[in-house]
This record gives sequence, C-alpha cells and structure tokens, in this order.
Amino acid sequence: MPIYLQLMEKIKHDIISGVLLPGAKIDSVRDLASSFGVNPNTMQKALSELEREELLHAERTAGRFVTTNKLLIESIRYKEARSITEGFIKQMRSLGYSEEEIIEFLPYTFKVEE
Repeated sequence: MPIYLQLMEKIKHDIISGVLLPGAKIDSVRDLASSFGVNPNTMQKALSELEREELLHAERTAGRFVTTNKLLIESIRYKEARSITEGFIKQMRSLGYSEEEIIEFLPYTFKVEE
C-alpha cells in the first residue's frame, strides 16, 4: 500500500476514534511529515485526499482542521466497523465456525479481555 494511503488511514483512524476531535486544528504539513518520518510532499498528498473526502478542511491562513460534520465521521466509523466485522466473520467461517457458534463465541471473548 502506498505510503500516502497509509498516512490517510492513520489520520482517518485518529478522527473516527476520537483522537482528533471535530474542529481540531492539525499540525502543519512539515510538522506531520517530520513526526511520521516521511517527505512533506507525501504528507501533502495524504492531507489533500482527506480534504477531498471532506474529513479535513483548510482555512487559508489558519491551517487545516478536522471536519465538524459528526454525521460524516460516524458514517465512516460505521463503515470501518462493518468492514472489520465482516473480515472477522469471514475468518471465523474459514475456521469452520457456524453463524451460531460465532455468536456464542463473542461473549466469551469479551470476558477474556476483562
């Protein structure tokens, strides 16, 4: 996966998980590039794509900000959760688990985490 896509996924994850809050100002391209250890042009591409997806927006002199559109954030969060869940179910089925067995397995998993 290209680096700019990896950067997009990381920033998107930070937005949908609440690490970056709606309306929060994000660091400059140079600062982000430095902290991720990538070329500023690569970071710029990732941020531009996130703007295109409307997760970020730029204000000319003030910088870039996380969207305040909570419905958009929740929609993306839901799609990500659904994708993770579908992957989990596919893997469990490849191990031979039935739908009923998968459902029975989940409460046990939560108890082990505690």
